[in-house]
Amino acid sequence: MSTALWGDSRFYGPELLQISDAVAREKGLEKETVLEAMENAIQKAARSKYGHELDIRVHIDRKTGEVSILKCVTVVEIVENAVTEMSLEEALKVEPDTEVGHVFSTPLPPVNFGRVAAQVGRQAITQKIREAEREKQYNEFIDRVGEIVNGVVKRAEFSSVVLDIGHMEAVIRRDQLIPRENFRVGERVRAYIADVTRETKGPQVILSRTHPQFLAKLFVQEVPEIYDNVIEIKSVVRDPGSRAKMAVYSADPNIDPIGACVGVRGSRVQAIIQELQGEKIDIILWSDDPATFAVNALAPAEISRVIMDEDNRKFEVLAPDSQLSLAIGRRGQNVRLASQLIGWNITVISETDALEKRNLEYHAKSKMFMELLDCDEVIAYLLVSEGFSDVSELAATPQAELAAIGGFDESLGAELISRANAHLESKEKEISAKLDELQVDPLLVALNVLPKDSLLVLAQNNVIKLDDLADLSAGELLDLLPNLDEGAANSIIMKSREHWFN
Repeated sequence: MSTALWGDSRFYGPELLQISDAVAREKGLEKETVLEAMENAIQKAARSKYGHELDIRVHIDRKTGEVSILKCVTVVEIVENAVTEMSLEEALKVEPDTEVGHVFSTPLPPVNFGRVAAQVGRQAITQKIREAEREKQYNEFIDRVGEIVNGVVKRAEFSSVVLDIGHMEAVIRRDQLIPRENFRVGERVRAYIADVTRETKGPQVILSRTHPQFLAKLFVQEVPEIYDNVIEIKSVVRDPGSRAKMAVYSADPNIDPIGACVGVRGSRVQAIIQELQGEKIDIILWSDDPATFAVNALAPAEISRVIMDEDNRKFEVLAPDSQLSLAIGRRGQNVRLASQLIGWNITVISETDALEKRNLEYHAKSKMFMELLDCDEVIAYLLVSEGFSDVSELAATPQAELAAIGGFDESLGAELISRANAHLESKEKEISAKLDELQVDPLLVALNVLPKDSLLVLAQNNVIKLDDLADLSAGELLDLLPNLDEGAANSIIMKSREHWFN
């Protein structure tokens, strides 16, 4: 910045415009930003000369570079500062058509600001340009979040690695580095731009080498089919430095998405594995069928059967005994990554354990039928084999369906249904007696939103009145009755509160 500009009593317009052009080119800023910084600097210098209490405004003509220094007074209804404000009554004496908000401006002559005022001006414009540079850097990199950037290691500290990424620095925190990864000063590094923050010293670019999208972006660079959107990366999960799983899909039946990602003799995937310090990568075919996707996600293990609980987004996966350890992985790594990849909870059990579990359930249900229906073991086994799991299912079954079961006839079916109904009636009477004993509010029973066995559970937990149920949240009701789903719990709570609004 020219010293003559600030020390001379004359304001040379062309010189101002030349300086603004030069600074704008050097700093990579807009000329308008530099001129605004100059206006701000001249304003501060003028205030230090004429008085900080004055409302001094500065304007630089964008064509001629001529500087106007104005002392301004604003018309207000109630004057609080006599130096910068004027009452409407006084303003009308000066200009009859004046309204509140009008600004009277008086030109101030250009003067020699002196050494102190010139120093203030130089500092102001330097600060303003520095702020503009920081804002420009922030805007540049905030739009690049999610990209891969190349940098040179400038400092390698215990807690982080600082990279020079061109005209600014970026930081990789230690927890965002792959385990056992160390870099030396001058080494070139690739990393993923995870975030950009505003700091006191300027924008801070936060990089990561452990982010799942770092792996995805590396494949975008290595595999032209992904770059061209012929192959889509559906999801990625990582155990940085150890193992990763990536699900891919292609709508074009003529393209093998896994083969394209692997490359000829593994050339493409090997380049990425080398970049990630030997991290093993399982490339999996995505499927919109959750069960198929789960089987693919557990690769390289072979799965024999999948049992899906769609309501709770859970899978019970049966694996041959020889494949069990491979399906689970070291310290549960394979099944954990597979669960994260598909977004469902996966439990892996061996076929032997599954058979044993099935036999135990089979015997438990058979024993239950023998006790509640007072029938022999053969009949109980036949009922379980046909898929019956409790007495209420049996009571609701038409007599003709039971008679059609091999080994049954109409009289046996009728007798079993009769015994099932008798048991349910006895159980209901027993529950009703307990509800009366616990003094459950008849209004709660009459609401008819829960079966009596559920009302008994609530009563045993001190929910005995209609208002007690209405006071519960849906989460609290689910804690007491875990067999409900969230939608049903909300509906029951709202039904119990209707009397409040009526």
